[in-house]
Amino acid sequence: MSDVANGLGHNWRKATQLVRGGMTRSPFEETSEALYLTSGYVYGSPEEAEAAFKGETKRYIYSRYANPTVSMFEKRLALLEGAEFCVGTSSGMSAMFAAIASQVKAGQRVVTSRALFGSCNYILTEQLPKFGVETILVDGTDLDQWRDALSKPTVCVFMETPSNPTLEVIDIAAVSELAHAAGARVIVDNVFATAVLQSPLQLGADIVMYSATKHIDGQGRTMGGAILFNDENYLKNHLEPFFRHTGPSMSPFNAWVMLKGLETLDLRVQKHCDNAEYISSFLSTHSKINKVLYPGMDSHPQHQLAMKQMSRGGTVVSFEVGGGKKGAFKFLKALNLIDISNNLGDTKSLTTHPTTTTHQRISEDERLALGITPGLVRVSVGLEDVEDIKEDLEQALAAV
Repeated sequence: MSDVANGLGHNWRKATQLVRGGMTRSPFEETSEALYLTSGYVYGSPEEAEAAFKGETKRYIYSRYANPTVSMFEKRLALLEGAEFCVGTSSGMSAMFAAIASQVKAGQRVVTSRALFGSCNYILTEQLPKFGVETILVDGTDLDQWRDALSKPTVCVFMETPSNPTLEVIDIAAVSELAHAAGARVIVDNVFATAVLQSPLQLGADIVMYSATKHIDGQGRTMGGAILFNDENYLKNHLEPFFRHTGPSMSPFNAWVMLKGLETLDLRVQKHCDNAEYISSFLSTHSKINKVLYPGMDSHPQHQLAMKQMSRGGTVVSFEVGGGKKGAFKFLKALNLIDISNNLGDTKSLTTHPTTTTHQRISEDERLALGITPGLVRVSVGLEDVEDIKEDLEQALAAV
C-alpha cells in the first residue's frame, strides 16, 4: 500500500488536507479512497499472528480494533483538527461515552456545563452515578461556578460550545486553565462549531469529540463519531483498551462516506454560515418572534466570546415563536420546504422543537432554566437558496 498521498509531513493547507489528507492507496493505485469491507485479516504464519497480538508488529488484526478505510478517515480528520490521534466511533454518543467512561472510576468527579444535549445529560447525570462517579453541573457561562466546582480534584470536564439548542458559548481557554489546575482533562463537544470554525485543542482543551453524523457526513446518510487528542498516555492507558473491549467501532462503509463528506466540509460549512447569518437577521426583525439566538449576532449574550474563539457564528439558528408550544407547533406544521427532523448539519434545512424532542427527558424546570421554552425552535440552516428558506419561514410564521 502506498502512503505517498496521505498528507502526513506535508504543509498542505486546510482545503487540500480535506481532499487528500490521510489517503493510502492500494497496489491498484485507485483515485478514490478504497473501501475495505472486511471484518478480519489473515496471517502468513502462526508466528506472525502471535507477534501481531503481542503488539510486536504493527498491522491490522480485526476491524473492531482498526480498519484501513477507518484509518484514512481518522488521519484526515486529525490533520484538520491539528490532533496527533483520532479514533473513529459508531456514533457521536458512543464517542462522548467512550471519551469519558474510559478514564473515570468510582469515587471520582466529573464537572460539566448544564446546557447539554438530552442524551449527554442522561449519561452524565444518570448513568455515571450508577458506577459511583459524581457529576457536578454548572452554568457554563459563569466562571465563578466553574472555579468553585473545580476547587476539588476532578478527572474530567465536559462541555458543549455552542450548546444544543440555545447556542450558549463557553470560554474554552478560561475553563481549561481552571480544569488543568484541578488535574482534569477537558473534553469539548465541537459538533455545532465544527473543526472549520473552532479549534478547541488550540484553545487549551485536551479532547475534542464529534458526532460525524452531522456536518462531516452532511447529507443525512450514515452514523459516526470521532475522538481527537494529543495525549498518548490517554490513548494507551484509557481509550484504546476501553475501545477494543467494548467495541464502539466505526464501520468501514460509514468511514468511506465520511471521507467523501470531509472533502466538501469547508465549502458546505461556509455556505451554511452564509445562509444562517441571513436567516438570523431576517428573524430578528419579525413580529412573531420573541427572541433569536445566534452567536454571530451582536444580541447574543456571548457574541464577543464567540467571535474570539470561532471564525463565524455557525450553521444553526434557534428562536422563540410567540404563543408557546401552540405557536411553535402551528409554525412547524405550516412549513413546506424545511423538514421537521432532530438531525442537523445537513444540506437540507431541518427544524425541531427541543421541548418535545431532543430535551423532552429533562424536567420542565430544568428546561426553562436552560432557556428551552415551549416556544423555542431550532433550525439547522441548509444549502437551499436562502430566499426559498426565508420565504418558507415567512409563510409559516404567518400561520402563528
